[in-house]
Amino acid sequence: MDGHEHAGPAHEGDRRLANGKREAEVLAVLRSAPGPLTPRQVLEDMGGDLAYSTVVTILTRLYDKHVLTRRAHGRAYAYAPATDEPGFAARRMHQAMEEVPDRERVLTRFVDDLSSGDEALLRRLLGGDLDADR
Repeated sequence: MDGHEHAGPAHEGDRRLANGKREAEVLAVLRSAPGPLTPRQVLEDMGGDLAYSTVVTILTRLYDKHVLTRRAHGRAYAYAPATDEPGFAARRMHQAMEEVPDRERVLTRFVDDLSSGDEALLRRLLGGDLDADR
């Protein structure tokens, strides 16, 4: 070994990346499902190399993060996404805003970086020019 190789267990960052990737895969399965799924159904849809307990752990972790909802389904839970993709994007934007104390600067920079089309859309939305159904 030249001192740069890593033959041991995955680094914490590698493990976190792998966990995030698995969470995204599980969430994708749930988003494409017509309704809530049990861990066994998620495992079957993923069709892969995961253990049942790993799927349960991932689902529980996503539920604890409020990414998923769940309801009793026999002896297990059935899980579903807490919101749709635009809702998750909006949630990430809110979380990013919470992390920085100077909200005005963040919003200013955000608006400065918008395309002219997105800026016009945002202006329309803030002006209350919304459909009543939205």
